Amino acid sequence: MQRSMSPVLFMMVLISAVVCAPSFTACLDGDLSESEAFISFIRAIDPQDMLGIGTNDLVLQLQSNKVKGVKYSRKGQSIVEIRLQNLNLSGKIDADSVCKLSSLRVLNLAKNNIQGNIPDSIVHCTRLTHLNLSNNNLSGEVPLVLPKLKHLRRLDVSNNHFTTSLPQFMKEFKHGKSLRSWMTRQDMIDVGIKAASPVSSSSQSSQSNSVGGAHWLFHKRIKWMIISIVGIVLFLLLSFFICKRAAKLVGKKQMFQKALEKSPPIVALSAMSTELEQRDEALPELVFFNEEDEQFKVEDLLEATADLQNLNICTSLFKVRLKSQYYAVKTLRKMQINFDEFRKTMRLVGNLQHPNILPLVGYYSANEEKLLIYKYQRNGSLHKLLESCIEGKQKFPWRIRLSIASGIANALGFIYQRRSNAEDSIPHGNLKLSNILLNENNEPQISEYGITKFLDPKRARLLSSKGYTAPEKKLSEKGDVYSFGIILLELLTGKMVAKDGINLPKWVRAKIREEWTCEVFDDEVAQNAEKWGISLLLIALDCVSHYPEGRPTMAEALEKIEGVMKAVEDYEQRISPFSSDFGTPDS
Repeated sequence: MQRSMSPVLFMMVLISAVVCAPSFTACLDGDLSESEAFISFIRAIDPQDMLGIGTNDLVLQLQSNKVKGVKYSRKGQSIVEIRLQNLNLSGKIDADSVCKLSSLRVLNLAKNNIQGNIPDSIVHCTRLTHLNLSNNNLSGEVPLVLPKLKHLRRLDVSNNHFTTSLPQFMKEFKHGKSLRSWMTRQDMIDVGIKAASPVSSSSQSSQSNSVGGAHWLFHKRIKWMIISIVGIVLFLLLSFFICKRAAKLVGKKQMFQKALEKSPPIVALSAMSTELEQRDEALPELVFFNEEDEQFKVEDLLEATADLQNLNICTSLFKVRLKSQYYAVKTLRKMQINFDEFRKTMRLVGNLQHPNILPLVGYYSANEEKLLIYKYQRNGSLHKLLESCIEGKQKFPWRIRLSIASGIANALGFIYQRRSNAEDSIPHGNLKLSNILLNENNEPQISEYGITKFLDPKRARLLSSKGYTAPEKKLSEKGDVYSFGIILLELLTGKMVAKDGINLPKWVRAKIREEWTCEVFDDEVAQNAEKWGISLLLIALDCVSHYPEGRPTMAEALEKIEGVMKAVEDYEQRISPFSSDFGTPDS
């Protein structure tokens, strides 16, 4: 006789059924809020249902853990990865919902058409290690709370329409970390910084019905089918040649063994092989160029406190405090650098002795790490000085401008004159205001010399700034002459190509054609040195000629500038024999 269910047990079963009725997912997966949060997130980013899974179907797929692009934990109770890239999604990011997925590690929504901004509430996704929102139509500011995601190892929000400035974003990362810890985070930060300046991206047009999604999936399947067939054919061909090659090797091995039995043993073969392998591996080295400078160990440098100053796709710059000194440490990354070539170039640069070239204190070279060490210049860059002058925060007398232009020309002339042949010359390739540093006497010092030698032409164009690069886009003396001409025009006009986005040579020539030459100069030059300004303007325009053959050599440009300097000094001596090097207000 079958025992009947007790009233108490029956009530418990009934209550369980009622509770589970609203969402079977909650009973299977154990967390109703996470399931609802995921459904809300999908509704927000895919309002047109390009994924082809309605909300009801989504609930069913969540129950069986079959949502494509979504990875679950081993027990199937929580979502750990969401990868929905390149699917024509055109909604917005519901950070409040997605951050309720407490185990979420990876969120990849790249190459879609997602609109709006990145909500600050993204900071509640505390377990995120990878966040990729690149190649969308996101706008507004990059949330400055992103650095607070302490587990984040990879961040890519590039190719959107953000307005956050680079200094704003970098400022959040400055927490007195050691140089070593900065270097381990460089790649993560690098991708985020690329998005910190406005970048135009080709917006992907979203389709308004599910037919477009099906059409896209059909082409994708055909594509993979073709790739699979080609792969199988290549595999069979490769297998055939490998078998044929193996048969030959077996025959040669048998012949070799017979010959070896008749020959004395060769004991040095393995040792020689090891020696050859060791030659290919670069041993880490820390080299200093001036015995008078305070020297230190690699470990001391890597553990010293460092502040990030600037970074781009190939390099990072840190201000490092070591003992009682401050150093500027430039790191090179993502570069295929031959160890011997790097050593040769650095020794050449380190042994340069010129007052207008920033001296290289030393370098550290290992297989994965290349560090260049300089003395930190407290007065900052020529970019900073000219910008402060334009904003009315600081005076920039024309006489100091002339002195700085002369110093830059002297350094470049020295670089090219001292080479025995053209093959030995190393163009700078990235001359601009921010790479001209000022020492305590406001004397210019060219920095970053020698770095562009290790870049292929494409990376060199990424490193150099728009507006300074010659039209032919080649690393050469004439290319550096062009960049120098732009700097000279900036000093005379008070306009900055990086800030104003202006084609400076074109603007100046247009003013001259309209016979408004006097309006070219900024107030400081116009009021105190218009006579000398015109002479320098003509030199600058020669330097920025469109074709390389129309530009002077650096030696010729230097000779003309020295002629202006001498004329100014003679004039000052006639007017006032006791005038200072920086001139008088009326000079």
